Amino acid sequence: MNYTFDFGAILQHSDLLLDGAWTTLVLAFWATISGFLMGTLCAVGATSGPRWLRAILIGYVEVARNTPLLIQSYFLIFGLASAGVRLPIMVGAVIALVVNVTAYTAEVMRAGIESVRKGQLEAAECLGLSRFQIFMNIILRPAMERVYPSLASLFVLLMLGSSVLSAVGVEELFGTSNRVQSLTYRNFETFIVLGGFYLALTVLMRFVFWALGLVLFPRQRKLGTAL
Repeated sequence: MNYTFDFGAILQHSDLLLDGAWTTLVLAFWATISGFLMGTLCAVGATSGPRWLRAILIGYVEVARNTPLLIQSYFLIFGLASAGVRLPIMVGAVIALVVNVTAYTAEVMRAGIESVRKGQLEAAECLGLSRFQIFMNIILRPAMERVYPSLASLFVLLMLGSSVLSAVGVEELFGTSNRVQSLTYRNFETFIVLGGFYLALTVLMRFVFWALGLVLFPRQRKLGTAL
């Protein structure tokens, strides 16, 4: 093997990669916040809503989970544009990620909500807690605490999966790496550096979720079982 590595050419375009990494983080941030809120609402509707609402939500979850993110992003960015609804590409990319991750979040949160024992709800009612207090403190918070590791992993995978959006023209990390390849013709080195960037972003996100878990779930912090 006579291949000579040359990372200097890649480092000359580090500004492009940094811009792409920042775009990836922005996409992941907004998709995580929106996906969690909407997924939680869907989970609540699927567990305690009327039958017609549960049927709609179950249908949405099945469609979103069983179609590729790439197809969803093509539909939202190019399909809607063909119908006269033009979205900025970043807006379309965030919506595509939210549509996708909301379905998975809904299933994760639904499992957490259904894990709450009925005896806890009965005890809360006996204590005279309001329905809002019961929902927030007896149902939602413990449910989120139980599934928090799964949620954290889901949102990290969301960040990694955002790389497919380069196919629709989003200048995130993978998209900018394609530009670096075309400028340097150093494909092997580019992918090595790209892997390092994604590894760093993964470690960063996991650290943020770990720190957030310490704040949100003091009981786990005291037990030493926080994510």
